[in-house]
Amino acid sequence: MLKFSVIAKDSISKARAGYFETDHGKVETPMFIPVGTQGTVKAVNQSFLELDIKAQIVLSNTYHLYLRPGTEILEKAGGLHKFMNWEKPILSDSGGYQVFSLSDLRKLKSDGVEFKSHLDGSKHLFTPEKVIQIQRSIGSDIMMVLDECTPFPCEYDYAVNSIKLTTDWAILNKEEFEKSKPLYGHKQYLFGIIQGSVYKDLRERSANDLIKLDFDGYAIGGLAVGEPTEELYNMTDFTTDFMPEEKPRYLMGVGRPENILESIERGIDMFDCVIPTRNARHAILFTWNGVFSLRNAKYKDDFLKIDEECNCYTCSNYSRAYLRHLFNAGEILALELASIHNLYFYLRLVIEARKQIVNGSFKDWKNKIVKEISIKN
Repeated sequence: MLKFSVIAKDSISKARAGYFETDHGKVETPMFIPVGTQGTVKAVNQSFLELDIKAQIVLSNTYHLYLRPGTEILEKAGGLHKFMNWEKPILSDSGGYQVFSLSDLRKLKSDGVEFKSHLDGSKHLFTPEKVIQIQRSIGSDIMMVLDECTPFPCEYDYAVNSIKLTTDWAILNKEEFEKSKPLYGHKQYLFGIIQGSVYKDLRERSANDLIKLDFDGYAIGGLAVGEPTEELYNMTDFTTDFMPEEKPRYLMGVGRPENILESIERGIDMFDCVIPTRNARHAILFTWNGVFSLRNAKYKDDFLKIDEECNCYTCSNYSRAYLRHLFNAGEILALELASIHNLYFYLRLVIEARKQIVNGSFKDWKNKIVKEISIKN
């Protein structure tokens, strides 16, 4: 069982600070997980990720790594840690979201999901057992079960059938996990994923069914898929009431900085999202004083650093004007420098949230920070 400890709780919200330990290191929570879908965080090399950004864990994706480079290559390399030269923890998503986003390229079955590769159109079948086997080949520290991520909006009857399928698959995931063995000498852990769309009774049912299976941690899936922001917060707040206190809580695919802080208040420990790197590649940068679009002409002769309160590599060495110039010139360096800054900001945000929880001042700090970081510049 994954060792997880809560070291502090906020007195007027569900916010909590803790940590869990894997064979590749300790992860302090609340924690944001940079997304490295194909064995790399886009535009950021592993040295910056570890030494400057100080990421404690990264996310990879089962669907993408299965298609390319494939499990044979991963096993020959000795697992993803060695293949990508990353010695800290890795969490692997099951690929369920990616498969279900293929819509007309996939066919749902009782024993799994048949889909066509987005790369070459070849047919594949993901069963719960196969997804576990692929994640054994990846060698991730935390593995996710195969689930069905429902769209929004979603009819109630569809959501009912979906959570039954997700639970049935979770049982098969757990059975395969328990009878199979890690390939590379380190322990692997398995998280369940709670579904139920925006229906409270289904979220409660899904949570209770999965808790009986005693996973190492629990995720909330099927949110941040187009529902109103208040619905995201309401479902998160409701669902964490049913999630075990003694295990990590992971909100998948969320989100913007303010979403993360609001969800920490509602009891979430872990987050992942492509927003910081995706926005960075479009010249949108997050700061403690709001969101900057460097495409704005007013920054062409602005020689201040991106964020006066930031000490990342980018802010320590380059100005807004220079970064804007790189973007306008189509230089690849712009993508790296912007991505480094945004990830550094996200990591500092959750680290500071942790400090505020420990100090007993989270709620007031959160309310102040949400207003400041949401300003459009």
